[in-house]
Amino acid sequence: MKFQKRIYVFYTFSMRHIIYSILVISLLFSCNSSKKEILKKHIYIYTNELINETSPYLLQHAHNPVDWKGWNEKTLRKSKDEGKLMIISIGYAACHWCHVMERESFEDSTVAAVMNKNFISIKVDREERPDVDQIYINAVQLMTGRAGWPLNVIALPDGRPIWGGTYFEKNEWMSALTKMQDLYTKEPEILIDYANKLEEGIKSMDLVPMNTGDVDFKEYPIASLVNNWAKSFDKTYGGYNKAPKFMMPNNFDYLLRYAKQNKDEKIMDHVMLTLGKMAYGGVYDHIGGGFSRYSTDSKWHVPHFEKMLYDNGQLVSLYSNAYMVSQNPLYKEVVMESLDFVAREMTNDEGAFYSSLDADSLTENGELEEGAYYVFTKEELQELLASDFELFKEYYNINSFGKWEASHYVLIRTKNEEEIQQKFDITSEVLQKKKKAWKQQLLAHRNKRARPRLDDKTLTSWNGLMLKGYVDAYKTFQKEEYLNAALKNAQFINENQQQKSGALYHSYKDGKSTINGYLEDYAAVIDAYIALHEVTLDIQWIRKAKKLADYTFTNFFDPEKGMFYFTSKEDPALVTRNIEFRDNVIPASNSIMAKNLFVLSHHFDDKKFAETARQMLKNVSAEIERYPSGFSNWLDLLAGYQSGYYELVIVGPDAIEKSKEINKEYLPNKLIAGSTIAESGPLFEGRYVEDETLIYVCVNNTCKLPMRESLKAIESVSN
Repeated sequence: MKFQKRIYVFYTFSMRHIIYSILVISLLFSCNSSKKEILKKHIYIYTNELINETSPYLLQHAHNPVDWKGWNEKTLRKSKDEGKLMIISIGYAACHWCHVMERESFEDSTVAAVMNKNFISIKVDREERPDVDQIYINAVQLMTGRAGWPLNVIALPDGRPIWGGTYFEKNEWMSALTKMQDLYTKEPEILIDYANKLEEGIKSMDLVPMNTGDVDFKEYPIASLVNNWAKSFDKTYGGYNKAPKFMMPNNFDYLLRYAKQNKDEKIMDHVMLTLGKMAYGGVYDHIGGGFSRYSTDSKWHVPHFEKMLYDNGQLVSLYSNAYMVSQNPLYKEVVMESLDFVAREMTNDEGAFYSSLDADSLTENGELEEGAYYVFTKEELQELLASDFELFKEYYNINSFGKWEASHYVLIRTKNEEEIQQKFDITSEVLQKKKKAWKQQLLAHRNKRARPRLDDKTLTSWNGLMLKGYVDAYKTFQKEEYLNAALKNAQFINENQQQKSGALYHSYKDGKSTINGYLEDYAAVIDAYIALHEVTLDIQWIRKAKKLADYTFTNFFDPEKGMFYFTSKEDPALVTRNIEFRDNVIPASNSIMAKNLFVLSHHFDDKKFAETARQMLKNVSAEIERYPSGFSNWLDLLAGYQSGYYELVIVGPDAIEKSKEINKEYLPNKLIAGSTIAESGPLFEGRYVEDETLIYVCVNNTCKLPMRESLKAIESVSN
């Protein structure tokens, strides 16, 4: 009796696996003794524990023949007790190359046998555990000079990394595992020495020394800094002169502010060029609304098709702000279609927002393929659109410019609507009706295909970003449905993600809140609550923001460094406790927190908040000059010190209507506080007058005479 492959017995809670295991065990009992001995040698009982997890990403791997464990104290203790090296594999549900490596390696029984024999294998959802992800991202960055996902690291039994990289082909992966295990067996001291040195390097990456010197923010060389920054701009397609292209919304939100306040037409032109090209590009979903994570090319054409909540939340804010400045109808269209997409596909019945949609979806042949849900063939479009095809073809470049691969097209615009109208001799009204019909028709057609997989967990930090997006859209467009969505989400966070201790949870899925919150959760929610107060004038939101800020001081703040740790002091220790201060596709939690403290210090006349915000900015001031695009949110805070920062306090029965009028104007150098009744607090003391609605405009503790007209208040802040 000869066996070519091992038989796997699955120890999980999957019914399919239990039935399979019973069949194999039954086979054992039915064999004679000699056959039993042969069969036993080829049976492997594996213990993939991911079936017990809630993360959609981890559940995607729950049926791999790898002994996957979750990141938890039990797993970490097991590694130490058994003295085995750890494989720490990190990714997220929407990650295309994570799926490729799973298909090639983690679903392969030969690879699994190597991993299971010598290693403790841990799967980590980077979105659930950004603290773990950051440590090993930093390690791989130090080791190889680049990092991304999937992220695959080998670590000592105590969790300290010794080797790593991103995507590996099957043979390359198996070879690396074999070599590392061989070295660990024969010369472990080499790996321990390397781990010691790497640990020091990891800890040094996030060191932010306390700056005790004087920094004059008003004299900070901002103009020369922005001019140097502009050398990296792509003057043809916007964004930066490289590919792939990430949208970096906070970069352009700051540059919009800089250009407006400094009357810099060149910078303003580049911001508008970038926003226009992104909205025209394939990175924007012209049929269903919303943006993909990034473009693989320089012209924003072919996206990496995954759609992330955090991108869309920030981009809604950016395009809403840009519309205030430009009144460009394209930006309004982008905001409204993006929010339609979020409401339709990324929101649950509780008002919570889901995390992402996968880059991959099933083809007609049942194979996962990147972008399969989103792309069209020319023949499809001709059949669906009939007599409208020639117009559609011109509008969305169904030609060599818009062609992607094989026979597929990714929709991309190059002409504005006036050019299209002139070429086809049609009116704006006719074109708008046709566009609406196309989108409805193609969306219905697309929805007959297998949809991309949804990561339906809710992350508190990303919900804060999306909540803020809804508030910013409401400020600009005054649509009540946007405010209602924001309020429903805020209520969800308040009722489900807030613990009795005052702490936040990080994640929520299937009615269960889990994982102690990170600084990013507090920073994003505080920012959103401040914004919510500015449109509702409901005092509860600014007070909740203050309470959360107080909690972060108790549990995250390091007074010796003058910065906040990413993890709470209540959390189990990792290799290092890092401080996140560099802005990326999402601004750093410390930069958001510093801006929050700056604003809250004005609301509550809180000197500790004011001094901490200033000190945090001082700490990173030298870094900003070297790498401004990595500190754009800090630059936004700096702008609050460089020019007048105004407190607009509106008190009286018509306060909400007055606030609506002011909120429609692009005034980034102000806060709004208000109430329809008499309120206590530094900004409200002695300012309520019966049957009057008054607007108080103050800067640096100096107030102008109260005003009754919103326009005058706006003019006093704009000048």
